[in-house]
Amino acid sequence: MAIELLVPLVFGLLFFLLILGAHLGLAMSAVAIFGTTMIIGMDGALSLAGLSVYESAQSFDLSVIPLFVLMGTFASKSGISSDLFAAFNTWLHRRKGGLAHASIAACAAFGAVCGSSLATAATMGQVALPEMRRFGYSGKLATGSIAAGGTIGILIPPSVIMLIYGILTETSIGDLFLAGIVPGILLTVFFMITVVIVTRLDPSSAPVITDPISNKTGSSAISKVWPTLLLFFLVIGGIYSGVFTPTEAAGFGAVGALLIGALMGRLNWRKVGESLMDTVQTTSMIFLILIGAILFSAFLSLSGTPALMGSWVVGLAFSPLMTIALIVLIYILLGAFLDTMAMIILSVPIFFPIVMDMGFDPVWFGVLVVLVVELALITPPMGINVFVIKGLSKDVPLSQVFIGVLPFCIALLAMIVLVIAVPELVTFLPELSS
Repeated sequence: MAIELLVPLVFGLLFFLLILGAHLGLAMSAVAIFGTTMIIGMDGALSLAGLSVYESAQSFDLSVIPLFVLMGTFASKSGISSDLFAAFNTWLHRRKGGLAHASIAACAAFGAVCGSSLATAATMGQVALPEMRRFGYSGKLATGSIAAGGTIGILIPPSVIMLIYGILTETSIGDLFLAGIVPGILLTVFFMITVVIVTRLDPSSAPVITDPISNKTGSSAISKVWPTLLLFFLVIGGIYSGVFTPTEAAGFGAVGALLIGALMGRLNWRKVGESLMDTVQTTSMIFLILIGAILFSAFLSLSGTPALMGSWVVGLAFSPLMTIALIVLIYILLGAFLDTMAMIILSVPIFFPIVMDMGFDPVWFGVLVVLVVELALITPPMGINVFVIKGLSKDVPLSQVFIGVLPFCIALLAMIVLVIAVPELVTFLPELSS
């Protein structure tokens, strides 16, 4: 079969399987083996698949994933999310829209020990939604702010999506983590500015709170933030001081989260066991997807798809900036049909060689990809974060949640444009540390 027909056929089969509800990793593995068989025969395809699975399973670099997942699970079970919301609540609740501000800031802080947008949105939603609804916040603002705030979890390091991008592209994970700090802080500020604008346009969405929510002082609130700060500086500081490799930092972070939870009296043997089981389940899902991605990438390489895509882009005679804009547009369209993991796994092997040929920085492109993936988390019809928050707020219609998150989508688009226009926002910290 001609390559020009085989590649569209394989992609069509993949999307068909995904529509039927097949697991992403299994679907990618199946169509990749089929496509590879059509190129090099059944024996060669099965041999390549076996070798790829073996190399993936025994790769030391992949051990960083379960360790960071374990750190985030221990942190979640220790109630750090509640502490963060309580601390920011103490500082911000008297401002107009203060509870929404506190929710967004707490999401960003929790992302520093979690690394997952879904986990951040779900955890903070359980903590912050009841408070905002109790004090009369509109369903749109309450759900929209948390759904959007949860997306920051994959931008503030450590980030599972950045780990996968780094592994797929052989980009320094340490540099990716460092590069996400400034955009993560700026995006948090953008979201908080969005809350200010929304509450001014619709004052009824966030009533002014005159009754005290907490009698705690600002200094006592700081005491609730120290576990997050300690874990963040242990992991990120250890990497950039040269004390730890990313894998070692993940291990120390997991142990640190365990010790903090135990010392605070919040982790018992039952919760430790639950954390380990949750980590095994999450890691197994990620590894199955990665194996499928490796097989699919091998098929794409054998078919010459990256080279064909590169030739097509060159034939368009677009400037590098226009090419990036086209890639962002494609990501936005993909986000309407695929989840975040599928977007990364399917697109990076195709777009990364094109972007590198144009001379762009791989770390900068990684952060840009994460930002676009964040947008997919809160835009219809997929919008996984939106559905997570909808599940926690039974009284708010799904349409209202999507309306509530729309202003934050605009803020996220503005952040994407800013990162494209000023790439130094992403690259200057990694360059400073090198």
